[in-house]
This record gives sequence, C-alpha cells and structure tokens, in this order.
Amino acid sequence: MMRFRSLLLVPVLAMGLVACQQQKQKEAYTEEVEALLSKMTLREKIGQLNLLDGSWQAERLENDIRDGQVGSVLNCSGEMANRLQRVAVEESELGIPLLFGRDVIHGYKTIFPIPLGQAASFNDELVEAASRIAAVEATADGIRHTYTPMIDVTRDPRWGRIAESLGEDAYLTSRLGVAMIKGLQGEELNAPTSLAACAKHFAAYGMSQGGRDYNIADISQETLHDYILPPFKAAADAGCATFMTSFNEINGMPASANKYLFNDLLRGEWGWNGMVVSDYYSIEQLKVQAFCETLDEAAIHSINAGVDLDMMSHVYWPLLEELVKTGKVKESVLDNAVRNVLRLKFQLGLFENPYCDTTRTAVFYAQDHLETAKRLATESVVLLKNEEQVLPLTDNVQSIAVIGPMANAPVEQLGTWCFDAEPSHCVTPLRALTAECGERVKVNYAAGLAYSRDESETEIAAAVAAARRSDVVLLFVGEEAILSGEAKCRADLSLPGAQSKLIDEVAKSGKPMVLVVMAGRPLTIGAEIDKCDGVLYAFHGGTMAGPALSDLIFGRVNPSGKLPVTFPKMVGQVPIYYNQKLTGRPAGDDAVLLKDIPVEAKQTSLGFSSYWLEVGYKPLYPFGYGLSYTTFEYNKIQVSNPVLSKNGSIEVWCEVKNTGTREGQEVVQLYVQDVAGSSTRPCRELKGFQKVTIAPGETQTVSFTITPDMLAFYHAADGKSYAEPGSFNVWIASSSDTGLESHFMLEE
Repeated sequence: MMRFRSLLLVPVLAMGLVACQQQKQKEAYTEEVEALLSKMTLREKIGQLNLLDGSWQAERLENDIRDGQVGSVLNCSGEMANRLQRVAVEESELGIPLLFGRDVIHGYKTIFPIPLGQAASFNDELVEAASRIAAVEATADGIRHTYTPMIDVTRDPRWGRIAESLGEDAYLTSRLGVAMIKGLQGEELNAPTSLAACAKHFAAYGMSQGGRDYNIADISQETLHDYILPPFKAAADAGCATFMTSFNEINGMPASANKYLFNDLLRGEWGWNGMVVSDYYSIEQLKVQAFCETLDEAAIHSINAGVDLDMMSHVYWPLLEELVKTGKVKESVLDNAVRNVLRLKFQLGLFENPYCDTTRTAVFYAQDHLETAKRLATESVVLLKNEEQVLPLTDNVQSIAVIGPMANAPVEQLGTWCFDAEPSHCVTPLRALTAECGERVKVNYAAGLAYSRDESETEIAAAVAAARRSDVVLLFVGEEAILSGEAKCRADLSLPGAQSKLIDEVAKSGKPMVLVVMAGRPLTIGAEIDKCDGVLYAFHGGTMAGPALSDLIFGRVNPSGKLPVTFPKMVGQVPIYYNQKLTGRPAGDDAVLLKDIPVEAKQTSLGFSSYWLEVGYKPLYPFGYGLSYTTFEYNKIQVSNPVLSKNGSIEVWCEVKNTGTREGQEVVQLYVQDVAGSSTRPCRELKGFQKVTIAPGETQTVSFTITPDMLAFYHAADGKSYAEPGSFNVWIASSSDTGLESHFMLEE
C-alpha cells in the first residue's frame, strides 16, 4: 500500500522563489531604467505607453515608430516584427526596442485544448508543459508578451469566454493559472524563449451580468475577495510580469479607472510592481460607459489608476502631452508608468537581443509538442456516462459508424481565439479513427449535418443508414469554434442546429451509441445523454484532439478528466456552482416537481424549500465529476489531530483503492466547510487535489495538509481575511457532491 503526501505547499514555495527572482530583476535594472528615462522627452515617454495593432497598419507604423510615438505592437510577428524592430532600434532617437504582443491563449502553432478543457485535466505539470511549448513557438516569431492566462472565475456557461477560463473554482484557477505563468515565462524572463504572461481580466469579468460579454458586474465585497481575487493574488505572487484591466465595471467603477484595484491592492497591499495594460479600447470606453464626458478625462482616470499601457484607445497618445503640460496629470505619474514599461523590456533582454531568429520556426509542430498536445487533450476529456461498458470498444467490434458535424471539422476542433493555428495540421477524429481501424474495422462515415448550426435534415437519413450498417455508433456533436469565446455569449445552451434531431434519428437504429461532445462550454444536453450509452465530453481539444479521442475510444488510454465547472440541466438554473451557500430551507430529494403536482393542488401542499419546479435543485453533473474505465473506492478517512492550532497544521488522509481491472488516474479532491461563521459560509470549498495513478487492486493512501490560512475568508468590518475558530467539516472525495467526511476544530 503506497502513501502520497499532499503537494499543496510546493506551488507556494515555487511562487515565492519566482517572486524573489523577479524582485532581483527589478532591482538590477533600476539604474538602466532611470538613465534612459532621464534622456526621454515628454513625447517619447508617452510614446512608450502607446500599444497599437499591427495586423492592419504595420507598414504605416514605421514613421510613428521612428518618431518615438509607439512603444509596443500587437498582432505582428516574424519578418514584419523584425522590420519594425529595426526601425525602432536603429532609426529612432533613443533606440528603445518594441515589445511585440499576441493572444497566445492555448497554443501558438501547436494548439492545445481550450483552457476550460485544460482545467478538466486537473494536471498542473501538463498544463505548465503546454504553456512552455506555446512560449517556445511564439517567441520564435518574435512575440514576447502574451495576453494570458485568463484567470476570471465564472459561474455562468452562457458567457462566451468561459471557454478561455479555468472554470468556476478559485483554488483550481489559482493552481492552473500559476502553472501557465511558470510555463510561459520559464525560469528567466531574459531567456529568448520567455514569454511575458498577463493575468487577466482584473477584475470580475467572469461575473458579467446575464453571462453577457462586456456587461457590468454587481457583486459583494465578500465575493470579490473570496472568489474573484485569489487567482490574481496567486498570479502576482508567482511573478506574473503583467496584468490586464477588464472591460467591466465593478459596482459602478470601471476597471480601467479603478485606483483601488491597481494602486491600492495590486501594487500596494500585494507589493506587485509589474506593467498593467488596458484591454482593447477599454480606456476609450470609459466615455461610453458614462463614467466620464471626454477622452481627456478618460486618460486622466486611467493613468492615475495605474494603467501603464494604452491598447488601441488612442487616448494616451496624443492627449497626455497637453494634460501633463497643463498640470492635470503629474509628470511623476507618467514617469512611473514609463518605468514599468521600460523595466519589462530590460527584463526580457530586448535591449541586448531585440530581433527574433526566424530560423527557429522549425520548432513549430515539433514531435514532442504534438505528443504533449495529445496527452493534454486526452486528459481533458471527461467520461460522463458508460452504460454496459460500451467504452472502450472491444475486438468484437467489426464496424463503426462515425457520424456528426464535429467528426471531421479541423477548424472547429481548434476552439476559440487561436489566430495562428493552421487547420491543415489538425488530426480530426475521423482521420484518427480511420488510421486506428485500418483493415481491421470498417468505418462508415456520414456527417449527417454540414456544421453544428446546420438546420437541414436532408443528410440525416444517410447517417441513420451508416448506423444500421455498423456495430456501434460514434456521434460527434457540439459547437463550432466561433460559437464560444469573446462576444460569443448564448442565451440557449442546447445543441445548435438540427443536432438533437440527428441524435434522435440515429438512436432509432438501435445500435449502441457513444456521444462525443466537442464544445466551448457546458451544454444542456440531458435529454440527448439519455438516448446514448456512453458520453465523452471533449471540449475543443486542439490540434491532436482526434488521436486523443481515438486512444480513449479504443482503450489505449483510460479517461481521467473531471469537470472544472458545474453542468446545468436547464439555462434557468444559471448561475449554478458547487460552492453555494446554504439557504434557510434547503431542498431535499423529496421535492415535488411540476409534473407531479396534482391539479388544483392547495398552495401549502408541496412544502417550502429552495428548488426549481421543473428540475429540482441538482445540476446535470457536479463540479469535479468524471468517470473512468476502472472504479475507485474511498475508505478510512482520518485526521491527524481533531484540533488545529492557530499556528499549526493537521493532516487528513484516506485510502483510495482501484477496484477495477485497469490502471487508472483518479483526481482525489479535498473539500472543507466552515460550519458557522460571522459571515455565512459555503456548503463546501475545494482546498486541494492530487492526481494519482493506481494499479488494479492497489490501494494508495492520499494525504493533504490543512493550515489555518486555507480557512480564511474576507471580513467586511475590517477589510481583512482570516480564519475564525470553530468547527469544520472535511471531505476527501471524487467529486464535489460525494466523499468521506470527517471533522476538526480550529482553536481560539
């Protein structure tokens, strides 16, 4: 019997080391920054704060760069980046290099699963490895600043950018966000393959009302501090080089003008000293948001709030020049912003090595990059259903039907927001399955629908015919890539187009059917799942999604993904999330549903509890849920000491046994509940997880360490976070709604 101790302290130590390293880098470049700053004119200073989009005006930028009006460029790479860099370094007065930025969200050329899919892997090391590869590929094209990770916690699958998030939980988002930062930036920022990360969107963008992009966020201070800010604090502690403002306002204050967020909290209380960049047009939009009447006011608010870099608002340049000259903006405030920009350029080594080596693009699609992409895509898939062990397919299967609009759609499997992806390098499920089957198993392919939104039913009959000729059906459905991501919010979370009709008709064939869902968000597909024998939720898996799914379907790999977000039964349940607070009248399994209410029932005949008449109170699938081709049994939870001292720690552990016949990976999850507090507490909160590999028949003891700081929560009365003495429940579980329970006390 093996015993594994929690690695909870390792990320904390790593974050501390990285933060110390970055602090030394800042101190090392102070003299260089000040020397350069002393030589700069007012216009040259403002130019360093001007970030322009090179995708549509690269050649027109040359004169502005030569004149010192541009400090950074986004969406420009390779030879064009070198061309513009040459103008900046060799033809401008001071020779300050440009910083080239790009959205490298889940890969550059080799595309990994969307971040929401990566979160389903619960695998820090693999997520970090994928980000390292993304950095190696992107920097080969001269990109040294990326606008990721997006560590907005969200509870609303209607929001298009849930695809770019790491889910609904602050702890999971913190762990994986730090892994991404470490992978992107590497060990040294001045290394040629280091890509400066950007924690976004600061803050509360994931709480946009109605799941509608760019909308307001109206949240309590408790929610802000306990659930929204922790991933950003972890990012700051990890030495994330930059932060980005969010589009939204928080309780009336737009983020791009929010002094509290950037000056008081980020740079003050947290002690972070990096560069802040606005989101695209977000400074200009302060006027649209009815926060200020003029763009002059927008510039004043943003620069005073600590926003250093103006991305495409054309507000800092040229307005700041007159504002400084008239005393409406202090030049000392401007100088601090310029220092932050110059420091990053020194940290990245751009003054010594401003150009990219275009011969290094040979790293694109390197074999080890593709292998990592395949492995992460495999671990990102969640097995939701497997009746009669329909999966994995056995040697008895002589023919399979491959059906659905997502089976052979290379563009769609890439997912949202991957501008540099090349669909020709994608291996689709159809291609991978055909290669796997060879001459041994016949593949009968029929798309049924041309694309996910296709309403035409003319090809469904051919799909049904293919199913009838086959031993088993693999039905690939979901969303096209364009249906999730920024500004791709949905009011209806059902399968688009005629996909539900396709499932209905194919199900009539009577053949065993496996549903494979490739989407950018949770979908309300309970009715469709009921018609299938097996369900794999694959999100958008990237370049190697096809081979990953083939390995899972044929059992080369055992599924290990867990849901990083709660799946609702109906849109009316949204927002729905696992760590909700308890109501005074919680629902139970005896709640009477709409279909069971007698005609002319009395108003008091149903009881009074908190649930929905149509669907009860439970989700379709809870956070942390995911099946395997084997089974795991949890036994004998123990706590090392029933009392946790205020400066001490306790250990909690249990035995996890593989009771099946295959080796498998299990994500063992630690949840804690504060039984009572001065502010009401959630029913559960994730405080740790470990992904362990267990052989058939083997038992492992999985252990976690609990410290008082893990139990802290925000107190509005004094604006501080700390734990309160009292009783706590603790679970070690396979998902957020199961587990072995124990208890401990936090002493006075």
